[in-house]
Amino acid sequence: MKVVVCVKQIPDPATPYKIEEGTNWLVRPEDQILDDTDRYGVEMGLQLAQASEGTVTLVSMGPAGNAQGVRQALAMGADKAVLVDDEGLRGSDALTTARVLAAAISKEGYDLVIAGTESTDGYAGVVPQMLAELLDVPALTYATSVETGDGSVTINRQTVDGYDTVEASLPALVSVTAGVVEPRYPTFKGIMDAKKKPVDNLSLDDLGVEAGPAQTVVAITDAPERAAGQKIEDEGEAHLAIVALLEDRKVI
Repeated sequence: MKVVVCVKQIPDPATPYKIEEGTNWLVRPEDQILDDTDRYGVEMGLQLAQASEGTVTLVSMGPAGNAQGVRQALAMGADKAVLVDDEGLRGSDALTTARVLAAAISKEGYDLVIAGTESTDGYAGVVPQMLAELLDVPALTYATSVETGDGSVTINRQTVDGYDTVEASLPALVSVTAGVVEPRYPTFKGIMDAKKKPVDNLSLDDLGVEAGPAQTVVAITDAPERAAGQKIEDEGEAHLAIVALLEDRKVI
C-alpha cells in the first residue's frame, strides 16, 4: 500500500518569531521543525505501511529552508519526501494549500492519504476536507484509530459522546487526532539514513497549478490578558454560590 502523509514545517514555537512589515505575515526562518501534530500522522502511516509492506511518502508545501522538519519525519522511517516551495505561494490560504497538495499527491500516486486535523500555526482545520474533495476520495476525519484491509479503511471517528465507526473503500483520506498512536522517536541510525533519502523539490510550474490570491492580514494585536476569576468568600454557604453559577451557565 502506498501511503502519503501531509506534513508541515513550522517555526519553532520556543524561539522568537518575526512579523514581516507591510504584510503582517510570519517570517519563516531557514530552521523549521516538524509540526508536532503531524508526528501522529507520520507514525500512523508508518504502521499501516509496515503492515502491508508498503511505502510512506511525505508531501509538504511551504518554504523548504534547510528541510530540517521534513528530515525529522524521514528519520522516523518515511521513505521519501516531496517539497513544494514557490515564491508565488507566499501568503496562500487554505484552499490554495489544498489545491497544491492535491496536485503533488496526484503526481506521486497513492492508496491512502493521512493528514493531521489542523496545523498549530494556522488552526484552519479545513485543509484535509478540501483535499479529499479535490482528490475526489472519501474523507474520514478525526480518527482515533485506523485499520486497513481488503481494499478498505476503517476508523473510529471521535465525537462528543464517544466515537463512530466509519468505513470507506480505498483510495481515501484520513485525518488523525493526537491520540491515534504514540509517535516513535528517531534513532541515530534513522537520523543518519534520513540524510540519504530522496527529497523532490517542486514548483508551481512543475505541478501545473496557478497561485491563488494571497491572504490579507489587516492587523495584529496582542492577546488580551486573562481576567481574574470570581472570588467567593466561604462562610459555610459557598457551595450555594457555586451551584448558582453553574445553573446560570446551564451546566446543571
